[in-house]
Amino acid sequence: MSIVKLNTGETDIAALMQGIGAKARAAATVLATAPAKQKDAALLAAAMCIRANVDDILAANELDVADAKKNSLTPAMIDRLALDTKRVEAIAKALEEIAALADPVGSKIAEWDRPNGLHIERVRVPLGVIGIIYESRPNVTADAGALCLKAGNAAVLRGGSEASRSNKAIHASLVEGIIASNLPEASIQLVPVTDRGAVGEMLKGLGGNLDVIVPRGGKSLVARVQEEARVPVFAHLEGVCHVYVDGEADLDMAREIVLNAKLRRTGICGSAETLLVDEACAATHLAPLVKALLDAGCEVRGDEAAQKADGRVKPATEEDWYTEYLDAIIAVRVVKGVGAAIAHIRKYGSSHTEAIVTANRKTADRFFAEVDSAILLHNASTQFADGGEFGMGAEIGIATGKFHARGPVGVEQLTSFKYLVRGNGQVRP
Repeated sequence: MSIVKLNTGETDIAALMQGIGAKARAAATVLATAPAKQKDAALLAAAMCIRANVDDILAANELDVADAKKNSLTPAMIDRLALDTKRVEAIAKALEEIAALADPVGSKIAEWDRPNGLHIERVRVPLGVIGIIYESRPNVTADAGALCLKAGNAAVLRGGSEASRSNKAIHASLVEGIIASNLPEASIQLVPVTDRGAVGEMLKGLGGNLDVIVPRGGKSLVARVQEEARVPVFAHLEGVCHVYVDGEADLDMAREIVLNAKLRRTGICGSAETLLVDEACAATHLAPLVKALLDAGCEVRGDEAAQKADGRVKPATEEDWYTEYLDAIIAVRVVKGVGAAIAHIRKYGSSHTEAIVTANRKTADRFFAEVDSAILLHNASTQFADGGEFGMGAEIGIATGKFHARGPVGVEQLTSFKYLVRGNGQVRP
């Protein structure tokens, strides 16, 4: 991709981004009517290229990780950034899984007949051009690009500077697959500069060529996008996720779920940040759960009851209940039953993902009905808050808003709809 330059030699970000937007719109026009087989062929070819280029991808990632360590990025950020052969293979498999999904474009959502003989259908159509602004995780380059393409959308990807080499290497493989399938090269574009001005141009909408923005990253990034974007946004500010252990929870199950929810990967948005324990089982459950976390290397910040349960527990502050640690740290509080747990989540949660551990289905049903988060789980880890685990192949992110898309944003969520009305000469009186 050529970069427009000013006479001063500096990159003209506005001109560059306008060009990207125009190319994306042109590509979106083609993708909107592209046959499913052609889109799937591009994704499968891209998966093959990812595998063939694994050494180049890992070499690029090694340089990114080295710089991240020099720049003192947090362990959570480095975990999100780092790739190995297993993670690269997972990227390739995700592309294949997305290709295997049913094509949402043109599918009927509903149809009905009117008394006047009109037949009406509501069918899925692409959104158009989708901008993704993200940090750290290079797999997003493949996941987001592939999901957009599958749903007939063009994608404009702006990754973080910390993953610039990794993103470019992965994007090159995607482009290989796209070209091999005779789709427009601009179907998935990677912004070639890390200048923050590029983000500003995307927030303005690229001259009317950007239809939706999806941010994935830290609180400051997402907040900026939500505050400044002139186009619709699929976003969540943060993942302050809770696990509530009810008085009727099996201790062994609760222990396994809590440890997995917190520690499987601490740097993902579905990682549990707060553990709530029902006072009805605190005498039997609190100390073992806290001990298990501490023994596993997790720092525990708790209320008075949690501190009494284990001398290693640090006092929790009011701020801790609001905090997305993205690290091996968890806040623990004893609450008076499911009602108090729900009240805590309403006050401190971010509407992302919450889990309840209980043998009582009625209690779980109440939790499901009264907690207003995008994803709710009964007797399962919050780490399942992932599009791949929902059978979506992958997801662009977890949307916590209430308009259009909520929860994992997969191929269906990257479509809108239109109405097709068929008649036989009807006119309105």
